[in-house]
Amino acid sequence: MTALDALEAGGGILQLAPTWVPRTFGVPGRRLRLHPDDYYPFGAERGGIAERWLASTVRADNGPLTAPGEGISRVHGVDGERHPFDEVVAELGPALIGERIWTEHHGWPMFAKFFDNAGPLPLHLHHDDRRAALVGKAGKPEAYYYPPQMNNHLGSQPLSFLGLDPRVTRDDLARRLASFGTAGDNHITQLSRAYRAALGTGWDVPTGVLHAPASLCTYEPQGASDVLSIWESWSGGVPVDEALLWRDVPREEVGNIEFLLDLLDWERNVDPAFAANRATAPVTTSAAAEADDPGWTERWIAYRSAAFSAAELTVQPGAHFTAVDAAAYGCIVVQGHGLIGGHPAEAPTMLRYGQPSNDEYFVSEQRARQGVPVENLSLTEPLVVLKHFGPGHPSLDDDVLESRAARGGGATPQL
Repeated sequence: MTALDALEAGGGILQLAPTWVPRTFGVPGRRLRLHPDDYYPFGAERGGIAERWLASTVRADNGPLTAPGEGISRVHGVDGERHPFDEVVAELGPALIGERIWTEHHGWPMFAKFFDNAGPLPLHLHHDDRRAALVGKAGKPEAYYYPPQMNNHLGSQPLSFLGLDPRVTRDDLARRLASFGTAGDNHITQLSRAYRAALGTGWDVPTGVLHAPASLCTYEPQGASDVLSIWESWSGGVPVDEALLWRDVPREEVGNIEFLLDLLDWERNVDPAFAANRATAPVTTSAAAEADDPGWTERWIAYRSAAFSAAELTVQPGAHFTAVDAAAYGCIVVQGHGLIGGHPAEAPTMLRYGQPSNDEYFVSEQRARQGVPVENLSLTEPLVVLKHFGPGHPSLDDDVLESRAARGGGATPQL
């Protein structure tokens, strides 16, 4: 059976299987709802499962041991087979993701993930498109949202280091980078600023901005790439392999600290108003604000990036309505159970590695425009769904501008 068969059988909605990704840097926070025995399914050498990728057409870059297709989502077919999502997108094209995005990108240009680390992640950055292209990759802007449903604990360090203190100089950074691998901890986070993570809020993290995410389970919409450079030599009591400093650097530039420094978006890193310009407290969508229905709410939770956006939909117990969107999207259920377009939708309590689930879907643009009935079948618990969109959502700018105007022109609602 083909991908088109799966799309037609699903009424314009594809069901996706869980995509688990191991990482060698960091320790799993064990909030991804995996069975406790399944966080190291490939052994210690491959690292633990600290990430679940959502609506991904991107292959993870985990070094020479990376499995074929690791990181790419799988679509449930009508006969039980699973199709790689990148091949499905290539086959269906505009019938799935819409004419606008297909014409501009010839693929699905973003994905989302849950990142779940028990401790702090080392300070790092992601390249812009121009510099990522030097190693055959795309740039990777990203955003964070801290969902309460995924955080029964906040890990060992609920602080995110973001950007740089405005007094920091290029020479200050060069000295810290030069000591990577020779001085134990290079203490590079001393040059950054820390912000305490608040559940139900988030951050915009453009390319070239240094960041060390807090030890929360974080929902991260981002550009369709796995490109990075890790600048901190010691994190959470564990040394960082120096190869990760130079991982996505052209071979002829390995060892060139000036090349690393040129990866920075300097003005954004040292912005004195970094929090005002990068924080993303939720903004109610215009559809929810105008609806005469107390049974559901919807809020933009990632809205500053031109590369993607994301929203949080909450449907109260026993309520139902039809969600209408002007763009294709992936979605993940984080609380409750019900129906999405007639498909079972339920947040799992515990999954085994490789087990299917009913919590992740991708909605084609045509079906999104027609409307997707959403029903909460619980009598006691809200149904909460996170929705990740590609670039240029037609409603986004107007919604955010209306919110700013209602708040007197502020850059964003206060955290």
